[in-house]
Amino acid sequence: CGILKGEQDGITYYLIDNEYYFKRDSLYGHYDDGERFSYFSKAVLECIPYLDFEVDVLHSHDWHTAMVNFLLREKYQDNPLYEHIKTVYTIHNLQFQGVFPPEVMYDLLELGDEYFHSEQLEFYGNVNFMKGGIIASDQITAVSPTYKEEIQYEFFGEKLDGLLRKNNGKLSGIVNGIDTSVYNPETDSYITAQYDAESLEEKNENKRALQRYFGLPEKEDTPIISMVTRLTKQKGLDLVRTVFREIMEEDVQCIILGSGDSEYEQFFEWMAYEYPEKVKVYIGFNEELAHQVYAGSDLFLMPSLFEPCGLGQLIALAYGTIPIVRETGGLNDTVQSYDEETGEGNGFSFTNFNAHDMLHTVLRAIEFYHDKPVWEQLVKQAMTEDYSWEKSALAYKKLYKSLME
Repeated sequence: CGILKGEQDGITYYLIDNEYYFKRDSLYGHYDDGERFSYFSKAVLECIPYLDFEVDVLHSHDWHTAMVNFLLREKYQDNPLYEHIKTVYTIHNLQFQGVFPPEVMYDLLELGDEYFHSEQLEFYGNVNFMKGGIIASDQITAVSPTYKEEIQYEFFGEKLDGLLRKNNGKLSGIVNGIDTSVYNPETDSYITAQYDAESLEEKNENKRALQRYFGLPEKEDTPIISMVTRLTKQKGLDLVRTVFREIMEEDVQCIILGSGDSEYEQFFEWMAYEYPEKVKVYIGFNEELAHQVYAGSDLFLMPSLFEPCGLGQLIALAYGTIPIVRETGGLNDTVQSYDEETGEGNGFSFTNFNAHDMLHTVLRAIEFYHDKPVWEQLVKQAMTEDYSWEKSALAYKKLYKSLME
């Protein structure tokens, strides 16, 4: 393989160059993914002597690079060039673990029988890359503090909860951020009118533009509830489907942008047919339109079954579009339900995965939407918080430094 080197925004990037494995139409989802990422993991470690700096910390992510940390511990620790390197492993979604037949371990990773047992890589008769990352790393992070707690329970643990409980001393949660150079209503070139927390009339201009785009009646006092999402069970769409007609009894408009399972696509398309003046659906993804939906909506619905971190609610908050979320994972860590007594909060939330609990929360949000002084204050509170990577980066920097002490 080759090593490519490039620089952008003052940061040097090194890339593994191999057209056979990586010149594909998509990053993953290929029949030979076990082989591709085994190769990549070995290549990362083999290229370290050729870099222009000394590696102190290796930080790998999800199952795709989990074996970097495992191979470092098992195959490279006797080499003086590697023995000081510490490792961090981040779990973005425990549901996807990189489970492959044992041959991947024997033939591609060149690991022997001693690694094929329950204390190592073996997982119900197969090999589990994510398990290797958890076992071998010096520190493990999940992408939110709540998700870090959830994955240690059976419901969220995907059969790795016992292993995570065993390793909870090296487990922490750090919330992701958003790229505020891309998602910033003050500078966003995709939206009709740029705005900030002190110029919310321009947000209303985005709302009118969104209504015109979809052919909805231009009603300024009718709240737009939007979802920009994968249309999958994880996203809580069974709750939405159960009470959708009850939501439609209210004076609301609803916009859905996303793609996924055909049962949900067909449901929302049918709702758009049944409620042509209230519901509009865009099946697929359109980056420019997504920005306009975030800017032009009033409420953003995200009732996930589970959500490791979630970015949709962070983008919505940055655009002053108030999220309605279920209290799970990163949604619980980033959305504080509005308290009418204190005036604190930046959204609305409900605890149980229950359709009528969600409906009650939607109705509560609509009620406050019509109290304009309260709503304007809520929008301003949402928009003035920091959702950038700055806080997350500082947390990771602190973690790296603790490993090097």
